[in-house]
Amino acid sequence: MEDRVDRVPNDPSPSDGGTLQCEGQEERIFMDYNATSPLDPAVIEAITEALREAWGNPSSNYLPGKKAKDIINQARENIARMVGGQADDIIFMSGGTEANNFVFHTAIKYFWDTLGQNGREDGPLTGDVALPHIISSSVEHDSIKLTAEHLLKMGRADLTFVPVSKVTGQVDIDDVMRAIKPTTCLISIMLANNETGVLMPVKEICSRVRELNQQRPAPRILMHSDAAQAIGKLRVDCQELGVDYLTIVGHKFYAPRIGALYVRGPGTTSPIFPMFFGGGQERNFRPGTENTPMIAGLGKVWSCVTLFLILSDSEAHL
Repeated sequence: MEDRVDRVPNDPSPSDGGTLQCEGQEERIFMDYNATSPLDPAVIEAITEALREAWGNPSSNYLPGKKAKDIINQARENIARMVGGQADDIIFMSGGTEANNFVFHTAIKYFWDTLGQNGREDGPLTGDVALPHIISSSVEHDSIKLTAEHLLKMGRADLTFVPVSKVTGQVDIDDVMRAIKPTTCLISIMLANNETGVLMPVKEICSRVRELNQQRPAPRILMHSDAAQAIGKLRVDCQELGVDYLTIVGHKFYAPRIGALYVRGPGTTSPIFPMFFGGGQERNFRPGTENTPMIAGLGKVWSCVTLFLILSDSEAHL
């Protein structure tokens, strides 16, 4: 049986084209970047420095704690710049799966709170009570698909999966709009598909929904996009897209296995409700002692992504 490469090289730079080589083996080309990517050397350096110099609790007022807090604040600003948001819009998460679940949890809670039916979302509902309605595409990541199906199974939400075109691989904007009900509270459409690479018309859907929201009573329809497969490969600007929420996944673009959620004006412009409670970190939205080294790595990759996009744009105009 042919030997397999099961580790990344010591210098897994994006510039090496994904070449992997282990001792005693021929070179291999790593082509599974949609599953994960190697760490950029600058990211590894940032993580190592944080482990060595910023080991303190970011909530503490002694030097290593302050250093950790400074690193987290800088990373938050960097990630915000990368997606066209403000620093306060970024909430660090363990990864994309948590971020996606967070959005669905928020949408359901927002629906009931807006209708003044607090507490009625805690179990299956019967009778004539209308359930919150969620729209997504048929080709979403399992952290979207299975979360939505679980809510449906538990009697917590109504659900519509819009199929994609057999020709373009995209959801049709008109199909999404036709699926909207008076109880629709969330539309979640990925920005780029992980298997086909097809880009979804998120910007156009957001524009149409924004117009509709101005005409319909509350609750408004919240817009979410899982951008795991887009960030780092193309320019992503939340202001241009018009989303309320955007999922960010580090290990898809040379950063470590950590994520973040962009929320447009968390708690003010866009609702947000914590899934659990604790020490008040991340402004109480996502408590738990911060993973400073991984956040440092995620913040550092901003410069790598920015340089890549500048070079890509320059080449496109040559």
